[in-house]
Amino acid sequence: MRHWLLITTLFLTGCGNPTVLDAFAPGNELVVITRNGPTTYYLGANEPAGLEYELFYAFADSQDMTLRIKIASTIEEVFDTLARGEAHIAAAGLTQSTARDQVFTSTKPYLAQHPVVVYKAGQFRPRGVEDLTGLDIVIMQGSHHRTRLSMLSEMDPDVTYRVLETAQSSAVLSEIEADQADVAVLDSGEFSMQQRLYPRVAKAFQLKETLNTVWYLGLDARAPAWQAKINEFLDSAAADGRLTDLEDRYFGSDANTSRIELFTFQRAVEKTLPKWRSLIESVAQEFRLDWQLLAAIAYQESHWDPMAKSPTGVRGMMMLTRPTAREVGVKNRLDAEQSLRGGARFLRNLLRRLPNDIEQPDRTWMALAAYNVGMAHLEEARRLTEGHGGDPHLWQDVRKHLPDLQNPDIYPHLRHGFARGREAVTYVDNIRHYQATLALQDIPSQTISQRLNLDDLTAKASDLLNWTPLSL
Repeated sequence: MRHWLLITTLFLTGCGNPTVLDAFAPGNELVVITRNGPTTYYLGANEPAGLEYELFYAFADSQDMTLRIKIASTIEEVFDTLARGEAHIAAAGLTQSTARDQVFTSTKPYLAQHPVVVYKAGQFRPRGVEDLTGLDIVIMQGSHHRTRLSMLSEMDPDVTYRVLETAQSSAVLSEIEADQADVAVLDSGEFSMQQRLYPRVAKAFQLKETLNTVWYLGLDARAPAWQAKINEFLDSAAADGRLTDLEDRYFGSDANTSRIELFTFQRAVEKTLPKWRSLIESVAQEFRLDWQLLAAIAYQESHWDPMAKSPTGVRGMMMLTRPTAREVGVKNRLDAEQSLRGGARFLRNLLRRLPNDIEQPDRTWMALAAYNVGMAHLEEARRLTEGHGGDPHLWQDVRKHLPDLQNPDIYPHLRHGFARGREAVTYVDNIRHYQATLALQDIPSQTISQRLNLDDLTAKASDLLNWTPLSL
């Protein structure tokens, strides 16, 4: 109850000083509080990334506002920043809850997830909430899952849980993988992303609740007007497919990747990649490619083995055929540098040959499909896509029709006939997964913005209002 009284005091104080934050107007500054993580905001190969980042960056751009990003180390810090009137928006993978809605203004939901219980494969696997009795359960600090677990504890005192002092799901999964806890509860999207780095951790079961992800706005009298602008933007992003595209890009490449493949890849990253990383980075820079993309292709092709050979005669790190090797000037396919340069040049040529109106990242995914199945077959898949009412410029639409290239009811009528279209889909999915996994490797150690000095801010607020941090 004390928290609600203190927040009311903060609200009244903030209303008296509406100039602390700029209005939503062209040229003004939009301040967003978020947290560092694979689904929120992190530093990618060349620029910031994250589903939340791309979304609030697009919103700032839609309002012609400049963007200032603050990084919180915990979820409590996210809401404390809002309560102090130091950010317009909290966009940090936040689940909508009654407690939060009683204090802050939420936008409409833009992403639906589910709570999942995860465990270490090979250990005891709970099949439902009745199996959680006596287990060591961990959650992130500030997690909304605490409410559900508290209710379970009230019904069964043997259901206990621990709150880790972190807002990083990676730390929670580390506890499971290191046998420091039995199970953890996470949002499904967060787990989907992080499982790439923790292949030994698997989903035990999924709880029935739907978790709506929203942005929250601070205690400013203008919050309802800001809410209306954001909701209008979210409606537009849903209507034109941007939300679906973001969800697919950040969560969609895991669907066909088995846990064993995850483990094998992670082991190769630790043991094999260090030998080749500097060479891959150098070649990627030469051809203006993301080094993680080039590394992902090389892993998909050969598992980073420069001596690799297939039954059909393709050879080397990038598994080039003889005709392709001649086309890109490779004399020795077993020379790792020549192979990487040849594969990079071939991919660059495919990117250039695609129609100019295919935008990124769809352009890259289609070039990868052409790398596997050939440009002629890709173009036939694009024509099939358009003929069925899809958009031949969008990978997700073309992806649906690539398997048609091996459908006996369809391929006899195509100019170029049969092709292993389903294999091309898997090929692209795998590379997307490997690239995303490599991009996640350094997230826990990255510092993108200076962390908030919460101790100083808390002391200042306490002096003015006898205030203590908010916990929701």
